Amino acid sequence: MRELVFATNNLHKAKEVQSKVKDAFKILNLEQIGCTEDIAETGLTLEENASIKSKYVYENYHKDCFGDDTGLEIEALNHEPGVFSARYSGERDPIKNMDLVLQKMDGITNRKARFRTVISLIINKQEILFEGIVNGKIRTTASGTEGFGYDPIFEPEGYDITFAEMVMEEKNAISHRGRAMEKLIAHLNSL
Repeated sequence: MRELVFATNNLHKAKEVQSKVKDAFKILNLEQIGCTEDIAETGLTLEENASIKSKYVYENYHKDCFGDDTGLEIEALNHEPGVFSARYSGERDPIKNMDLVLQKMDGITNRKARFRTVISLIINKQEILFEGIVNGKIRTTASGTEGFGYDPIFEPEGYDITFAEMVMEEKNAISHRGRAMEKLIAHLNSL
């Protein structure tokens, strides 16, 4: 079976992809290839960060691989926090990040936002990018306890609840990461 490395330490994410590619590939995470380095996300775009991760694994471990990056893009904030979503407040604190968004959005009527995930796949010495987007809006207050990050203030288009009010399966069925992964998996299954 052909091996493919997911540039992540998140076992849940790797298992999710494995279940979808079935026996076409064996999905490995960073730990399984002996990669203990913290791959620095120094890019200025989601595309650059996803590419940094996959290129790091490919160049240092010589394995076909993919990496991803996700950001919340708010129209009224010039698409912030974007690539800086995880550290928008200056630190990796989801509550502080969410509070900063709510503070900056105070009094703004244009609440349009989107979550966007980009996946960089390097296979057969070529890089291919996949993108998943879910449009929605920013709520004025947080609601819900499921999920993580900005989920309590993001209401996806066509719903009257936040990501944090959805059960995991419901969110995954419409999420930006899920949509990007479906494109990746369709490509892998076509090989």
